[in-house]
Amino acid sequence: MKSYKGRGIVLHTLKYGDSSMVAYLLTDVGGRRSYMVQGVRSHSGRGSKLALFQPMFPLEFEGLTSARQQMDRFREVRAGFVLQSIPFDVRKSTMALFMAEVLYRLVRENEPNEALFDFAWNSAAALDALDEGVANFHLWFLSQLSCLLGFRPGNEYRPGWWFDIREGLYTSTCPLHPGVMSRECSELLDRLLACEVRELGGIRLNRMQRTEFLNALLAYFGYHLDAVSSVQSVHILKEVF
Repeated sequence: MKSYKGRGIVLHTLKYGDSSMVAYLLTDVGGRRSYMVQGVRSHSGRGSKLALFQPMFPLEFEGLTSARQQMDRFREVRAGFVLQSIPFDVRKSTMALFMAEVLYRLVRENEPNEALFDFAWNSAAALDALDEGVANFHLWFLSQLSCLLGFRPGNEYRPGWWFDIREGLYTSTCPLHPGVMSRECSELLDRLLACEVRELGGIRLNRMQRTEFLNALLAYFGYHLDAVSSVQSVHILKEVF
């Protein structure tokens, strides 16, 4: 078996047998990859690896690959950095669940994508450290992710314009088809694409505004990527925020 070292973000896990599981990670060495993790639950209750494999948790690992096995395994795995708040804050853990599921549904490539991996890794760190603007973080995350997936707006926003989802352009006249963001959502999209995480606390939105913009973003993603329709955690997210 050949060994290699890498970093990963946990996207999804599936129970396998009594004490094993399959873990899906977004990695720096090979895009989205699946790993067989054995001995997840110890009979004594000690030494459990379950705590490491939560949504959006950062990992550093030494992997093992073999032509005889369909999935890689871990020789060693540990936390990439210690999360201070995501495991203990229901708002942040809910948001991490949503972010991980979005990446799990939308990212299928098994090739390294440095920009996408760095964005996911840094997003986990940013959410963990964030004090103000947590309720807006998922909106910022999706807006920024659209650029990395290749469908950033193709022109500059002007005040009072609409965003045409089908054309991927801001427009001064409202399109006749339903694939269009409202003026308010179009303005917010432009603002979130330009802002830094530390500025999210200055964006004042109520629950109705967040829901409207999230629905508009999901429609935008759905026009390009059908898989976004299967994201289930969006319903939990709307309840919390």
